Amino acid sequence: MNDLVRQHTALGDSDLEWLHLLVSEWQLLSDLSFADLVLWVPTLDGTRYVSVAQMRPNTGPTSYQDDMVGHLVPRGRRPLLDAALDEGRIVREGDPEWREEVPVRVESIPVRREGRVLGVIARNTNLLTVRTPSRLELTYLQSASDLAQMIAAGSFPFPGQQVDMDASPRVGDGLLRLDADGVVQYASPNALSAYHRLGFASDLVGQHLGTATAELAPSRGPVDEALAKVASGWAPREFEIEGGDGVIQLRAIPLKPKGPRIGSLVLLRDVTELRRRERELITKDATIREIHHRVKNNLQTVAALLRLQARRIDSAKGREALEEAVRRVGSIAIVHETLSQNLDERVEFDEIADRVLAMVAEISPGKVTGRRSGRFGILDAEVATPLSMVLTEILQNALEHGFREGDTGMVEVSAVRGGTTKDARLLITVHDDGVGLPEGFDPHRSGNLGLQIVRTLVEGELGGTFDMVRAPERGTQVLLDIPVRADK
Repeated sequence: MNDLVRQHTALGDSDLEWLHLLVSEWQLLSDLSFADLVLWVPTLDGTRYVSVAQMRPNTGPTSYQDDMVGHLVPRGRRPLLDAALDEGRIVREGDPEWREEVPVRVESIPVRREGRVLGVIARNTNLLTVRTPSRLELTYLQSASDLAQMIAAGSFPFPGQQVDMDASPRVGDGLLRLDADGVVQYASPNALSAYHRLGFASDLVGQHLGTATAELAPSRGPVDEALAKVASGWAPREFEIEGGDGVIQLRAIPLKPKGPRIGSLVLLRDVTELRRRERELITKDATIREIHHRVKNNLQTVAALLRLQARRIDSAKGREALEEAVRRVGSIAIVHETLSQNLDERVEFDEIADRVLAMVAEISPGKVTGRRSGRFGILDAEVATPLSMVLTEILQNALEHGFREGDTGMVEVSAVRGGTTKDARLLITVHDDGVGLPEGFDPHRSGNLGLQIVRTLVEGELGGTFDMVRAPERGTQVLLDIPVRADK
């Protein structure tokens, strides 16, 4: 619609926003009318109309098998459009049109905003299935007529009330028609069933909806007064009420076809099962977060026990081995701590990398500083956990073997996301400016425990590649290439 309006018409951004607001609401008018709706807007030169939006009813057969959006019609070919645009009134005159042996009644509704007619809605009703209308259908049609008059007067849709058509109740879910005092004049079968599920035992017709709804709510006091007022349909509002064994979502639409409010429509939907599933998901999310929190606490307890044991060992090598184990356990605990704060099993790894870098830097034998460049981004938990251990081992190895007591230097961790959506990669480089690799050193054959852990995790669990080479100028570079999910 944006492209068509800007290409063919003289409407500004505020007018376009009003049309978007109308289109977000007009499924309601289509369903109440049992009719197709096509929005026609005059072109910039005033000689034609362009159709910028179309809606088919959920309550009846369509009048248009083809998509009408984008069609251009010369002015004069459809007199009802001309009359509605020029005179600013709803036009219903004329005989039915025949389309593929189907009689179609056409009406034109001017779309008004701030006193100006922006376009015309052509309402097309398939007359092939017309029969003696029931009370429900008569209520639908009367409500559609009221809404059409409000559109023609510029009082519908309601400014600032953008509606999510997928989440908001629809006509078929349940409908109540109230008078100006909030008393129910008509209740559809679905609406009546929804209120019965809330615990309302009698017929709704003749009841004051606000009072009846407030009595079903579990709360008492000022909340009841506000709920009673909203449920009476005095203003356009959406709200939910829970009572008995059900949860009902309601939407009130005041009807003002000639200015003063003559009543209101209340659309409602039984969302009991939907809310039950949402609560189950919330409970599951909370349980998962609690599990990660407890795993983190247990890992920290293990690390504390290992640290305590290290203090009681006289052997320097034994103490060093336990301290390395403490750091390995700690890197995993950092991941679980991050996961305990999230709703899904994905983590922002940059924070984890910074904390691992700070933790390992504590063992530096000299004045070696660490920094990170680039961005790891969001990673799945099954990638983040082994990668945190890999990063810990590489940094620990760089600080222990790349620098001597009293040395100054730098260890930099850089990360780059690359590849395509189907083949996303994370390229990691750990560069230190220490003493470099000894002659003949082969990282793929080294018996060092830390490098064995790195090789196993990178190549086996992460499905990536690992290499360790001399830096171009000084020191050592560790290169990791890991497949990851695309970072959106």
